[in-house]
Amino acid sequence: MRLRHGSPTRLSLNSSAVAAGLLLSGCDTPLSTLAPAGEAASTIATLWWVMLTAAVLIFVGVVGAALLPLMTRRLKAPSTRAMLIGGGLAFPGVVLVALLIAALVIGDRLSPRGEPDVLRIEAEAHQWGWTFRYPDAPGQAATAGVMHVPVGRPFEVYVTSRDVIHSFWAPRLGGKIDAIPGQVNVIRLQADAPGAYRGQCAEFCGRGHAMMDFVLQAHSADDYRAWQSRQGAGQ
Repeated sequence: MRLRHGSPTRLSLNSSAVAAGLLLSGCDTPLSTLAPAGEAASTIATLWWVMLTAAVLIFVGVVGAALLPLMTRRLKAPSTRAMLIGGGLAFPGVVLVALLIAALVIGDRLSPRGEPDVLRIEAEAHQWGWTFRYPDAPGQAATAGVMHVPVGRPFEVYVTSRDVIHSFWAPRLGGKIDAIPGQVNVIRLQADAPGAYRGQCAEFCGRGHAMMDFVLQAHSADDYRAWQSRQGAGQ
């Protein structure tokens, strides 16, 4: 009996499809920055796509310049000076300036503005866990390993550390910020939908670093008020 093998072209297409599927599946994980669930995370994802597009344009330009000598028989080759000025100065200069402007404009949206109506939460890192305090909640509530926030309302996390440098990071809600002993850093986040969002220490901090995660639990407005009431009652 003869075994029939697929053609090289079909095998190549199947391999490409599998590889693309694996890459895309990695964009929908609990710690994916490309599955944003908040305003800050959406801003960061937008900046990522802008930078990826620019990188692709640069790659195409460089590869095109490298292949150009192979096409000189059909096309008139540009002068060396034109290649240096156009490909070495003008093209990367325009792309880098555009990226800088995009990063400044988009990054400004992520900066905490100290507005009085923004919810304040204090996060203290330690080897190897997190303690969250809620100055605005009744009874000065505190939780370990789980941060409770309302949906659709911006909140600012005041991050510090008890021992060594850690890093606070909830990828689906925003960027990361260092937790440094004796210093308080502030990051502004927002959750657009109820749910549990995973967070992780993103700075190597010792033997238990890999297990130093937390959960950011986003509640609807009614559920969050109910949670606050339970904290005030000492539950």
